[in-house]
Amino acid sequence: MKQRLGRQEMQLLAYLQVRKQRVVRTGEINDPLRLTRAQEGELFRRMARGGLIARVRPGLYLVPAQLPLGGSWSPDEVLALNTLIEDQKGRYQICGPNAFNRYGFDDQVSARVYAYNNRISGERNIGAVALTLIEVADERLGATEEVRTTEGLTALYSSRVRTLVDAVYDWSRFNSLPRAYGWIRAELAAKRVGAADLVKAALRYGDLGTIRRMGVLLERQGTDDRLLRKLDRALNPSTSFIPWIPTRPKRGNVNRRWGIVLNDQA
Repeated sequence: MKQRLGRQEMQLLAYLQVRKQRVVRTGEINDPLRLTRAQEGELFRRMARGGLIARVRPGLYLVPAQLPLGGSWSPDEVLALNTLIEDQKGRYQICGPNAFNRYGFDDQVSARVYAYNNRISGERNIGAVALTLIEVADERLGATEEVRTTEGLTALYSSRVRTLVDAVYDWSRFNSLPRAYGWIRAELAAKRVGAADLVKAALRYGDLGTIRRMGVLLERQGTDDRLLRKLDRALNPSTSFIPWIPTRPKRGNVNRRWGIVLNDQA
């Protein structure tokens, strides 16, 4: 953590802040500040180590809107994520634990930001922001809601319905089953989501396991059979069965229509 700003640090921050520039790339400031490429590179490394700027990737940095008053600076989560994905010319949507908390399904606040995107896979850190980036095909992106932040930025979240479907689809990554079944029942009962929207999202963004589990859940909720038949038609005849709760032993009664072992009753 850098406690005092040197002359070069002050010059760089003042130069960018006068221009209201939050993003800087190597090669942009060596001429205005009369730095060699080596001096510029060392200045960026020194400021990033001191917490005065945040490295997005090699050669790309975020800077604070105002001179930091001592201590270190870090971008907020949305600025970090937006900058990274825009640099890659990609698309994203915040999902998983962050979306669970946003819609009130879970009161736990995640220390990481989870995002489906079509460019990057793996974990990244931008300043103090920890990202878990889940690369998916373009067709798995969609069903989003825009959220405006206090800084005037726009964040893209998976919609309420999409988040519920993903809690079933991506249960192993998000540790969300069997909790997701309770969330869906509560959302249906409160009429915040409808069975038709869940069926549509499951067919578009789910896999066969998602469709089977959603079929059992909606059937248990007394959903109109015309909707259930839409799920039915997406399934191929199979003699294999999957567990209703994947983390429990595969023992219990079998629902042959959906190919599910009802191990919540075992």
